[in-house]
Amino acid sequence: MTHRYAKYSEIDKEQLQKDIDEIKEKIGAPTEEDFLHLLKLERWGRFSTFFGYFIVFALSLLEISTIGISPLLFWSFAVIAALFIGVGNVSRWANTTHPILHAAYDKVPNIPLRYTKAGFSRGMNRYVQWLDWIKPEAWEYEHNIMHHYHLGEHEDPDNVEKNLQWLIQSKTPMFLRYVIVYLFAGMWKVAYYAPNTQLILENKERRKRKEEPIEGYSWNPLSGQGAKLWKESLLPYGLIKFIVIPLLFIPLGMEAVFNAFIITLMAEFVANIHSFLVIVPNHSAEDIYMFNEPHKSQGEFYLRQIMGSVNYNTGSDLIDFAHGWLNYQVEHHLFPNLPLSQYQKMQPIVKEICKKHNLEYRQESVFKRAYMTIELMVGKTKLLRVDGI
Repeated sequence: MTHRYAKYSEIDKEQLQKDIDEIKEKIGAPTEEDFLHLLKLERWGRFSTFFGYFIVFALSLLEISTIGISPLLFWSFAVIAALFIGVGNVSRWANTTHPILHAAYDKVPNIPLRYTKAGFSRGMNRYVQWLDWIKPEAWEYEHNIMHHYHLGEHEDPDNVEKNLQWLIQSKTPMFLRYVIVYLFAGMWKVAYYAPNTQLILENKERRKRKEEPIEGYSWNPLSGQGAKLWKESLLPYGLIKFIVIPLLFIPLGMEAVFNAFIITLMAEFVANIHSFLVIVPNHSAEDIYMFNEPHKSQGEFYLRQIMGSVNYNTGSDLIDFAHGWLNYQVEHHLFPNLPLSQYQKMQPIVKEICKKHNLEYRQESVFKRAYMTIELMVGKTKLLRVDGI
């Protein structure tokens, strides 16, 4: 018999707020230990990137040496290199940039400026601290404000069901819908995140100037908005990643440059698939709720974070590292500005609070959740709606 969880209207939101607020007291303030944990994850991510390129370097040396290497062996190691580089890419975003831009470590005593929200990836530091397709300031506003405080609402820029209506409502054959979604997953950072975050930041600035918002983003480099997208988001990453880095291998010959370029492209595909896998399913499936109105109290806000989020399997630091710590999505949405290590301590407490209030605490394999998300994206399923709002 299926367990009946409490309905939205049945939850005592004031008591839920009290119970959730008590968690911070039990966990305590961020400490140097939390910061050292971040540094460990940062080292793991950097090692993954550099080890991947070390393999590329070793392969290039073997190719020009008298030893040589067979094509099968070469491309087997090339795939391994791409996997390491791709994982390092995702780790830099999820395990380092994400919590820092949430100000998760700002309250750690004597924290270096570069690990604070105000100091990380600003100006020229972007090229060292978080070089990606996405402009840091644009993603910070899109993610920290619009997504976190409008979860599951129409204003949520990451509402998958809303964003995919062009495909869901189309007459595209179902098999072709799956093909489109799979292709999208392999390039979603550049195809969706970079232009969409830029658009949302642009509309924020336009509202300040009391100008009409822009409905869609432009890829035209000759238009004002399109030029800004290319200048601030696409070109910085694209030029360094796919031209400058491969050219570093020129002392080993043009074939080495070409190999570095191809493996970097492969790594980009890996990073897109990996990040899609751990990010998109967090709030997208037939058992996740969508809300028609803004929340009216802190207790209701907490309730929506639980009903609108799902966790993946959790465990050791290595498992959590592989998930980009996004396997603690319920805890993260309740308290987005906490260090990653505190989510591990908080999880059993949140589970008990959900049990107390008869709330479903969703936690399943990331692969199962990805399958459920794709079913939503192609239009086979829908998000749940809360009755009465």
